[in-house]
Amino acid sequence: MGKDFSSALRPAIVMTILFAALLGLVYPLAMTGIGQALFPAQANGSLVRDARGTVIGSRIVGQAFVTDRYFQTRPSAAGKGYDGLASSGSNLGPAAKALVDRVTPDVARRRAEGVAGAMPADLVTASGSGLDPDLSPAAALAQAPRVARVRGLPVARVRTLVAEATATSPFGDPHVDVLALNRALDAASPATRPRR
Repeated sequence: MGKDFSSALRPAIVMTILFAALLGLVYPLAMTGIGQALFPAQANGSLVRDARGTVIGSRIVGQAFVTDRYFQTRPSAAGKGYDGLASSGSNLGPAAKALVDRVTPDVARRRAEGVAGAMPADLVTASGSGLDPDLSPAAALAQAPRVARVRGLPVARVRTLVAEATATSPFGDPHVDVLALNRALDAASPATRPRR
């Protein structure tokens, strides 16, 4: 009995060490190397850099724009807002009082900013990850009058920027990359750019 156990234990230990090395070291290093070789931008977070090379954001992770000079992203349920370490949705259903309590002040704030008519849902509700970098075209266009007023630009010019920043994915609805839109906005009216 003891001999059978020891003879069975040795291959089990060897296989555990072998698979730990293979799946814990070799495979992750190989996938990292392939990712860096074939898709370096995506493997490093799809980072967006300014003209000086400073990282200012990511194409795939949203960030908060809090001043009225910028188009603002949808609310974030990730930690204290756009915290990549706490990515998650709120998991609140449409009938949840907590959701109604959280959305009501956002709706009032958007109305005070001048959003009229039907409220685009993505202006007042968080995405599933809490880190969505995109808005619907309707949500961006609803903010255009405020941004145009604060920046002193014609509303038609701001709406044109929204249309130019709108992309259509083969897998979903049209969307507006808020970071790209705000960068185009800065290029259109570069004077006195405040920090986000």
